[in-house]
Amino acid sequence: MFEIGVSARFEAAHRLVGDFGPATRMHGHTYRIEVVIRGPRLQPDGTLIDITRLQTALDAIVNDLHYRDLADVPGLAQINTTAENLAHYCWQRLAQALQGSPIVTLTVRIWENPDAYAAYEDQF
Repeated sequence: MFEIGVSARFEAAHRLVGDFGPATRMHGHTYRIEVVIRGPRLQPDGTLIDITRLQTALDAIVNDLHYRDLADVPGLAQINTTAENLAHYCWQRLAQALQGSPIVTLTVRIWENPDAYAAYEDQF
């Protein structure tokens, strides 16, 4: 199985709903997002997909999230903005952007800090 990945960082604020202690107050993170795609075979040009296409798709998402209150982002406004839900949201956006690609799985990891992440992975 071949694999390629890209990553980016963005700053965003959010507050959690539920029993999350101080995280129920507005706070911010320097998020790191990692995207990994996998597929069993390469295209005739020797790539799984053009890595620039993957980076461009990720950059579009990061641009929409950077310096935002996540509760103000369409698609996130009605959900608890946990790292898990944010990973799923980003996965859905990337899946749309990568339609027609010869990939089998797409994984999105959202790091809230250098030591903790949540991920969403599914078949493509």
